[in-house]
Amino acid sequence: MKAEYYKEYSQNLGREMEFKVYGHGGKLCFAFPPQDGRFFDMEDRGMIATLTPWLEAGRLQVVGVDAIDQESWTSPSWDKHARMEQQERWFRYVTEELLPRAIALNGTPQKAITTGCSMGAIHAGIFFFRRPDLFDGMIGLSGMYTAEYFFGDYMDELVYANSPVHFLRNMPADHPYMELYRQSHIIACVGQGAWEEEMLAGTRALDQVLREKGIPGWVDYWGYDVNHDWDWWQKQLPYFMRKVLEG
Repeated sequence: MKAEYYKEYSQNLGREMEFKVYGHGGKLCFAFPPQDGRFFDMEDRGMIATLTPWLEAGRLQVVGVDAIDQESWTSPSWDKHARMEQQERWFRYVTEELLPRAIALNGTPQKAITTGCSMGAIHAGIFFFRRPDLFDGMIGLSGMYTAEYFFGDYMDELVYANSPVHFLRNMPADHPYMELYRQSHIIACVGQGAWEEEMLAGTRALDQVLREKGIPGWVDYWGYDVNHDWDWWQKQLPYFMRKVLEG
């Protein structure tokens, strides 16, 4: 499998950012790490290996994205608005810099899909639901899709923009994104075992708002033995990726 490492300067963040690209062509997939993670976590934890058949066949190309959660979502700073301003800089880095770069490396103009587990699933949901003009699918594993876990009752325009359950509830039926959502692959999976309680509640909230808005999505609840851990995510990711790539 082809794998290449990059370290390139980001205008939005004012520093160099690292990422890694797996595979030589095919459908682009942005893979976000779990909380406080790095671009290499999905590889180190065996997630990239589960996608080997599609990567080697040129059906899929995965971009391991570097996150900055400790400067935004999990920062101890009392200034929650400033934390979300940093989140927005990172959001613009991914959408305005990394995505065009990945498309250029891929060689085929296209939308990408997003994926991630735990906090990575929240990121996957944020990017997809905020920019379905750039992304046409998501595979979220054990995500919450709401900012409440990190910000409690605090809400401003930036927290709202990064809390899909909240902004989807208020999105009008005639919003142009609605049709884009309906043309996309929306997959959210969660287990019902250990350490999944909060993620289960968040996934149910997303499930409810999708149903209310008439947005088709596959929200899959796995068994009571399915824990919030890598061994289950390693089973889930190729299971759902096969559905996206092969129907």
